[in-house]
Amino acid sequence: MSTDDLLDQAPDLRVLPQVEWQAAAESHRERLDRLVGPYLERRAAGTSHPVVDFLFTYYGNKPAQLRRWHPGFGIGLRGAREYAEARGYHRVAGEEDVYTADPGYLVKRRDTIEFVDRLLGATVRRPAQLSCFGLHEWAMVYRTEEVRHQQVPLRLGHAGTDAVVESMSLRCTHFDAFRFFTPDAVGRNAEPLTREGQVDREQPGCLHANMDLYKWGFKLAPLISSALLLDCFELACTARELDMRASPYDLSEYGYEPVRIETPSGRAEYVRAQAAVAEDAEALRVRLRRACAELSAALRRIEGQPGR
Repeated sequence: MSTDDLLDQAPDLRVLPQVEWQAAAESHRERLDRLVGPYLERRAAGTSHPVVDFLFTYYGNKPAQLRRWHPGFGIGLRGAREYAEARGYHRVAGEEDVYTADPGYLVKRRDTIEFVDRLLGATVRRPAQLSCFGLHEWAMVYRTEEVRHQQVPLRLGHAGTDAVVESMSLRCTHFDAFRFFTPDAVGRNAEPLTREGQVDREQPGCLHANMDLYKWGFKLAPLISSALLLDCFELACTARELDMRASPYDLSEYGYEPVRIETPSGRAEYVRAQAAVAEDAEALRVRLRRACAELSAALRRIEGQPGR
């Protein structure tokens, strides 16, 4: 018996009628449009945005991919022919128009599921560190005339920005921020970071680690629900805004009030906002890990392994 047949005959395969899943899909699209509608309007007009664009250019996921609603693994959609060519889907054997996440695709994503679960599990077991003050963005322009966002000026100029970096300790724990540090900033970090050490270093207070929950959720799509993925994306939007408000850039033209981390009051403001993001991220990590556990259990059923 093939893995497809095994899933199709499973008693817990739930099939949603067309009217039910289409309503859920429409609600999902409406929620997404509220979040990214202005981004799409700017893109259509050929303009860029230094804050919001990052969520699509850096992570590489297109709004059209986010717009497609997914119920998650083990749920079939009746009358869903538009999913026939969707990545990770297949038609349920013996059903003319029922589509569900493909168990073969689940098997192919085993390594990703295991890595995401391992990373999130290691992260959640560590205490949150709230003493970086968002200096990673400052370290990316330290002692260089090149800046990542050419269309916006530095609030304090190059010399003032350098002085802020030199007045405080760099305590970045996130490799994907650290790898963009300028050469002069790298040696100022509390410890060197590597890709191989990512699982051993990430911690739940890190703004970028919490933003990355969206990345990990997207890597699990369409095997997890779009409700969970969009919750992760919404948190990423909140984290990105704080990230850039605390950055050295002057974003007043875009309506962002700076978090002046170069001052004691600004650092206190940043820590409060960072802690709020971390609290929301904690709940999302639990949900993502639960989804990983359910997918791992489905893998064991498919492969006939005993439960653990």
